[in-house]
Amino acid sequence: MYEVLMVIYLLVALGLIGLILIQQGKGADMGASFGAGASATLFGSSGSGNFLTRSTAVLAIAFFALSLTIGNLSANHAKSEDSWKDLGADAAAVTQPVTETQKSEDKIPD
Repeated sequence: MYEVLMVIYLLVALGLIGLILIQQGKGADMGASFGAGASATLFGSSGSGNFLTRSTAVLAIAFFALSLTIGNLSANHAKSEDSWKDLGADAAAVTQPVTETQKSEDKIPD
């Protein structure tokens, strides 16, 4: 369940990024509105939202709902024992006594 929600969360996030990048900002029409006689469009109401703004709102709501759901699921997980707390026990088992090697009589150093 958690993995499925993470995949959906990733797809919603990518879709939200794509929709935001596709949309044209309000400032794009600002230059055209000064000489065209449509001064109400500079900062006035834009009317009802089109398909892109509504789908962006739906994806944003889905993004926040999935964020809360995934956060709730991950908060209820039982924490496993932290292996970094007791490093001394494993280190004693791994280390072995060093045996002393005999030096050779050659001129090549060991």
